[in-house]
Amino acid sequence: MEQRKLGSTGPIVSAVGLGCMGMSDFYGPADRSESIATIHAALDAGITLLDTGDFYGMGHNEMLIGEALSGRDRDRLQISVKFGALRDPNKGFLGYDSRPAAIKNFVAYSLQRLRVDHIDIYRPARLDPSVPIEETIGAMADMIKAGWIRHIGLSEVGSDTIRRAQAVHPIVDLQIEYSLVSRGIEGDILKTCRELGIAVTAYGVLSRGLISGHWSKDRANEKDFRRMSPRFQAENLDSNLALVDTLRGIAAEIGATPAQVAIAWVAAQGADIVPLVGARRRERLTEALGALQVTLTPEHLATLAKAFPPGVAAGERYPESQLVHMDSERPLAH
Repeated sequence: MEQRKLGSTGPIVSAVGLGCMGMSDFYGPADRSESIATIHAALDAGITLLDTGDFYGMGHNEMLIGEALSGRDRDRLQISVKFGALRDPNKGFLGYDSRPAAIKNFVAYSLQRLRVDHIDIYRPARLDPSVPIEETIGAMADMIKAGWIRHIGLSEVGSDTIRRAQAVHPIVDLQIEYSLVSRGIEGDILKTCRELGIAVTAYGVLSRGLISGHWSKDRANEKDFRRMSPRFQAENLDSNLALVDTLRGIAAEIGATPAQVAIAWVAAQGADIVPLVGARRRERLTEALGALQVTLTPEHLATLAKAFPPGVAAGERYPESQLVHMDSERPLAH
């Protein structure tokens, strides 16, 4: 397994990470035994970075990972946890809380559920507009001194917030959506991260399955997050699925799958970028890992750049109700 370093101050991790969210939430029912088997298969393949959030299934995902890691060598793994999203018993979202006292509470529960004595990378899930980022990062720096966490990451924030956070304590990575159809970070955020020595852990590399080659219109009514996603609705879905034809062409030429080409494209954007693959089943994990063997030529990259210019996707990547909470989507201040 190829390895990459998370920023100038972070740990060495596998070239791809496993995003575990779908094993507990958002994409409909998941099979518990298959989820654990998939985590085990990822570890056996050399994946060392596991990504979760304390609000994925209201703690279910952390407990699942804790169970899966029983008997495994904890010290060779990096566990990344997002915190701060508040939810109700109906699984609705209530906002975000990044107050120092709340963070201590969140990390205490996460350590218990994960069955570990520290978390490798801890990050606020979104910017809490009522708490200055300096307060949040300062509290997290104290948690590093206490030994509860090892590194600080960020998620879905813009350049100004990144700079303010970095001024308080070194940030190892920014977790943000990045794919052929979600290239917003290329405008400014990626440059800021590179200037400051901050890596990118890219989620949504297959745009929630949209460009995986496995999605079709007859799945439009599946009961999961995608029913509310603008990119999966009506005419938008038709336009976005048509984009996959280019991926299929390149995939056929090099003996790969569309998903493998899409993942390989993200990985090819820089050694400071680590794709997170959200496989819930071993067969999807095996396919995703095959992307590591895909080499895209300059001609392939040029073809993909032409077919997938920034803004090519029809529809926003989140519903408006969620975009308003995303600091990364705010226009740059001039």
